[in-house]
Amino acid sequence: MTFHFGQLIAHICKTRNVRAGSIVGSGTVSNKDWSRGYSCIAEKRAIETIEGGAPKTGFMRWGDTIRIEMKGADGQSLFGAIEQKVVPLQAS
Repeated sequence: MTFHFGQLIAHICKTRNVRAGSIVGSGTVSNKDWSRGYSCIAEKRAIETIEGGAPKTGFMRWGDTIRIEMKGADGQSLFGAIEQKVVPLQAS
């Protein structure tokens, strides 16, 4: 992130009545160093286009499994992995 979370809170407080219990979202968080990873498929595809002229990574499809995990400097999982399978919407 370009700004740390404290700077985001300070900026929000200039224009909004923020108090205890307010929920603040920062949006997707990208790495400054592309080699360290991507925040979303669209970002990865954009970087592939910049570097090679065209994206190589496809978009998600039914049946794909998506796994998100954050690891600390020691390589250990910080909060456990979140893993989901992409399935079509079931109309109710």
